[in-house]
Amino acid sequence: MIIRSRIIGCGAYLPERVITNAELAEQVDTTNAWIIERTGILERHVAATGELTSDLATQAAKRALAAAGLTAVALDMIILATATPDHTFPATAAKVQSQLGMKRGAAFDIQAVCSGFIYALTVADQFIRNAQAHTVLVIGAETFSRLLDWTDRNTCILFGDGAGAVVLRAEPGVGDSQDNGILSAHIHTDGRYYDLLYVDGGPSSGRSTGFLRMIGKDVFRYAIVHLANMVGEALTANHLTLADIDWLVPHQANRRILDGTARKLGLPADKVIITVAHHANTSAASIPLALNEGVADRRIRPGHLVLLEAMGGGFTWGACLVRI
Repeated sequence: MIIRSRIIGCGAYLPERVITNAELAEQVDTTNAWIIERTGILERHVAATGELTSDLATQAAKRALAAAGLTAVALDMIILATATPDHTFPATAAKVQSQLGMKRGAAFDIQAVCSGFIYALTVADQFIRNAQAHTVLVIGAETFSRLLDWTDRNTCILFGDGAGAVVLRAEPGVGDSQDNGILSAHIHTDGRYYDLLYVDGGPSSGRSTGFLRMIGKDVFRYAIVHLANMVGEALTANHLTLADIDWLVPHQANRRILDGTARKLGLPADKVIITVAHHANTSAASIPLALNEGVADRRIRPGHLVLLEAMGGGFTWGACLVRI
């Protein structure tokens, strides 16, 4: 018998403020039609003044705990994936821990940008598999609107704010692909591409904050290759084929990337959960937001085999194969 990390609850939170493409067209040189053609995005949510990443994360966490039928006292650990922490330190996860009323265990942040939620799941899975934790809350939360140059039409149209969370619990498995829970997790980094997607500021650079900068055409090209390769890596590790997958839940970066990845794989479009039109790119929050939507509308059901995958700045990329 082995121990698996099973998802027993999902939750999500989106700020009330919505910015449409038409609104953006009033402040930068763009149009609704141009944005839709290039990205598939119709609108994005933006955190209110004074609304912090920890606030979004806490709301998503409360909903995930409610879905799991638990309170924070059951948690051993909180892992928060974010590239937009409230402060340089302490970890934003510590504030979420306090807001939830959790007074034991550990809480810490992980930063792998858009791949952050996959990295956080991978770390949580290791703690559970090694019997160092039984119940873990994993959150992806971002306020990327605070990093955007709202005069740069190539970046400000792409991103939004939001948070998603899952509760993982240790459950026994037999060690094959029919087990419930995380079957395998795979993460990668290649720092040679550091300068293709980054923020031009940070404490040690002398600028406490900066703006997101991106060479879009290069990110697009690498994203399709890496995301398609991750599918093959996860399936091979579990002796499965593409036909075994019920749902692909990818990082919601850009509709063209999502469509290009599906075409490269030969995966039917009706097996891909896509939320980018209404969420935009929410970085580490995008996968749990999309997963929550698929679970909430009952497309994703118990027993389904779901592949989560992402690529982000660094470059980082990764995948988790999960049976719900």
